[in-house]
Amino acid sequence: MTGIRLWLTAATVLLASCGNPGTPASDSGKSVTESGDKPQNAGVLNVYSARHYDSDKAMYKAFEAETGIKVRFRESGAPELLETMKAEGDASPADVVISSDAGTLYRFEAAGLLQPVQDTLLDDKIPEHFRQKDGYWFGLARRVRVIAYDPARVTPDEVAHYSDLADPRFKGEVCMRSSTNIYNLSLMGELIGRMGHDAAQAWADGVVANFARPPQGGDITQIESIAAGECSVALTNHYYYVRMTTGAPSQQAAAAKVKLSFPEQDTTGTHVNVTGAGVAANAPHRENAIQFIEWLASVDGQTWLTGETKEYPMIEGAPLPDGLEALPDFKKSDFPLDELGTHQSEAQEIYDKAGWN
Repeated sequence: MTGIRLWLTAATVLLASCGNPGTPASDSGKSVTESGDKPQNAGVLNVYSARHYDSDKAMYKAFEAETGIKVRFRESGAPELLETMKAEGDASPADVVISSDAGTLYRFEAAGLLQPVQDTLLDDKIPEHFRQKDGYWFGLARRVRVIAYDPARVTPDEVAHYSDLADPRFKGEVCMRSSTNIYNLSLMGELIGRMGHDAAQAWADGVVANFARPPQGGDITQIESIAAGECSVALTNHYYYVRMTTGAPSQQAAAAKVKLSFPEQDTTGTHVNVTGAGVAANAPHRENAIQFIEWLASVDGQTWLTGETKEYPMIEGAPLPDGLEALPDFKKSDFPLDELGTHQSEAQEIYDKAGWN
């Protein structure tokens, strides 16, 4: 499939840039480290990942060097990986699926592409509401959906709650990305779970009435739009903003004009989501897959997983990535993330009814 990395060799790993397809290699057992490294070969692990970071390649190398398990990986968007695994059927070589957002992980689970895992170590390290209740997937890094705002036009108390975005005070001042985006679907999933269908519909209706423009772009686009004066408030995941503060000069300039509000500090806490992993339903190397997920829940694994992405580590004792220290401490929602997927269809129906394209 075009645009998917297929079992990259060590040379490809060292040369590939983030997000760009590498040169496909045959399924020859070559991996992200050279053969002969200690410890001795302990088998193979095939990772299907919806992430696209150079640091993940280094992460796979670190795991292989520590365990002797050869890591081969395939990267693409979550929808493409899901369709690939469906097409592969029982013959799929996938051992582990890594994806961002509990709503996306739910899609793999609902399609029968993941298997349940009972693992005491993971249960002890990962809070219950950050993992699927039957062990189909485990949250390994946290991200929060916050309100970005223009401090020259908005005061912090005006964006203390998600409901504020539906206030007529912000008519013509709200920027958003598409309702089909999984981050927005998952946020709506929590709103449905907490408020009920009717209140969630009223919120969506109010936000749409306040749009400054039709939904477009990604989270960074929303921050840039605020900085450009197109709107004064928007939703974004925290890590996009943090990356912008050390990104290209234009992104740094935009971020300098924007602040973040962590909503619901006096109520349920800010909406939290995860990057997580699950063992593939037909994993040919199941024990290696479990060992890898356990390693991602170690301090070393957490450091690799979150250092470049600027997500919050899941595990106590893991270091905070550079840049996150500038963000405030905040109350986090404890809403069970495995419920976000079950509300996904209803969430889209609400957005569609509201006219949130």
